Amino acid sequence: MPTKSKQVNRKPKPAGDVQAFAEAAECLKTLAHPVRLRMVQLLLHGRYTVGELAEDCGVPDNVASEHLRLMQRCGFFTSEREGRWVFYRVAEPHLEDLMSCVEGRFLSGR
Repeated sequence: MPTKSKQVNRKPKPAGDVQAFAEAAECLKTLAHPVRLRMVQLLLHGRYTVGELAEDCGVPDNVASEHLRLMQRCGFFTSEREGRWVFYRVAEPHLEDLMSCVEGRFLSGR
């Protein structure tokens, strides 16, 4: 026998569906790596080459390239070629809000 739910004073339900959250979860899993978070942080302050990002993050160029490829697949980054250089930049403006949250929680006071 179904029970009657108690009437509770609630806000209207927010829009959303499980499929959209599944997509979000996959991209958040991609972000959940220290090197990728550092790349986001750097790219929010300007554009960088693979070599520059690799050096700052202390990883080989090919490893940095793989991280960048994964981030591009989620639509977080974009790249542009200038001569022999490829520069990466942030394509997803919401990354700034996410990074502010991460920095505020984990980097403040260090």
